[in-house]
Amino acid sequence: QVQLIESGGELVQAGGSLRLSCAVSGPTFSSVVMGWFRQAPGKEREFVASINRSGTSTLYAESVKGRFTISRDNTKNTVYLQMDSLKLEDTGVYYCAASNWLGSLRGVGYNYWGQGTQVTVSS
Repeated sequence: QVQLIESGGELVQAGGSLRLSCAVSGPTFSSVVMGWFRQAPGKEREFVASINRSGTSTLYAESVKGRFTISRDNTKNTVYLQMDSLKLEDTGVYYCAASNWLGSLRGVGYNYWGQGTQVTVSS
């Protein structure tokens, strides 16, 4: 059983920065692909970023490319999402997810999800 707990979401002004963390417990952390997703009010959940098992390969949604950075620390069983130059449209609930499937680097096929953390960007 894999458990994921997100933290770090809060209210921030546009142009500011936040770092989200996701602590993972369960089977070996270094064996899972990790991803971040978000869901804005009234919208479907969307892919934000993913990182492979070793942390050497990442993928980003076009809307966050150049502003967000995903990373992982396999010694701490934690994945991070550094969010810079935040925009109003980045507001939403951010979820981390884990997958045993290498193909999940493309943003699909995740089978473990956290409860989410709220990020609100204000003007």
